[in-house]
Amino acid sequence: MSSGLETPSERPIFVIGCPRSGTTLLRLMLHSHPRIALPIETRFVLPAYTARAQFGDLADSRNRRALADWLTSRPATRFRDLGLDARAVTEEIVAGPPTLGSALAVVFRAYARQHGKVRWGDKRPSYIRHAGALLRMFPDAQFVHLVRDGRDCVASLKEMPWYDQDLNHAVSVWREAIDTGRRLAARLGPDTFYELQYERLVADPADELPRLCEFLGEDYHPAMTAPQALAQRIVPPQKTWHGLTRDAVTCARVGSWAQRLEAWEISLAEAAFGERLAEYGYEPSGLPKPPAARLARFARTAAHRRMAQSKAELRERWQRRHEPCPVDCRLAPVEHPAETPQEKLPN
Repeated sequence: MSSGLETPSERPIFVIGCPRSGTTLLRLMLHSHPRIALPIETRFVLPAYTARAQFGDLADSRNRRALADWLTSRPATRFRDLGLDARAVTEEIVAGPPTLGSALAVVFRAYARQHGKVRWGDKRPSYIRHAGALLRMFPDAQFVHLVRDGRDCVASLKEMPWYDQDLNHAVSVWREAIDTGRRLAARLGPDTFYELQYERLVADPADELPRLCEFLGEDYHPAMTAPQALAQRIVPPQKTWHGLTRDAVTCARVGSWAQRLEAWEISLAEAAFGERLAEYGYEPSGLPKPPAARLARFARTAAHRRMAQSKAELRERWQRRHEPCPVDCRLAPVEHPAETPQEKLPN
């Protein structure tokens, strides 16, 4: 399938979704495309946006340098995992446009360039809650929302060594992701927001990925259907929860919630999800509704989460009023070679 575009797209690509919905697999599929580079999950985009006022007016090159040092030298940003030359990236940021989005895009462009590619993206499930901030920094961004059966997401979250919250929170995370995705789809439209389901992706990637590429304005490449070789090189072995990405794409985990969740957990999740499961074609278990006390505990958790989100939105509005400079990316388009070289480095 050909995109038919005379000018290749440079629009940033953000992969979003509920945690444990398959976003790592999708990231590897996209990174297998000869034009697209998506790094491992970084930890600097949202923290930099939250801390933007502390860097001062980026029209001052000294402030741009301070921002570049913050991005490249702190272990918390995971910049080192990108395999980039910190000094070279710093100088490129200092020489670039005086906005936060430009500085961040310099890092991602450098990563794409290192892999012989011309288009960059980023993957982090939590981005679904911060699409507004991402669009402020990257107004031409495209969002790919991956949806998976909420019961499978909840079952998987419970098993993660890094997840330390209870079932009520896990159920809330999926429900919030679905509701946020709906709002984004209505707000952004089909040119900017695309949704696909994990179950269909793993069942027939050769059928699903061409449609995704059409949305992105890219030619489809069959290598995207077999990202396991790439995963074997770049997925750290200590991240055992990504182990299946090193094997051929499989449906093995589809519907495994039935064995991984207890009956009361399934009934609570289905009651909390309401019609959302059916709207995506996920069959209910047929279990009875949970006791009122369990539903009440879930409702309290959901209410507390909504309150926390409302407070975060208030803080964001206050921060916007005190921004020292614009945040939108203003990098000039890159010059495209006649042929895009294949990926050169295993990262």
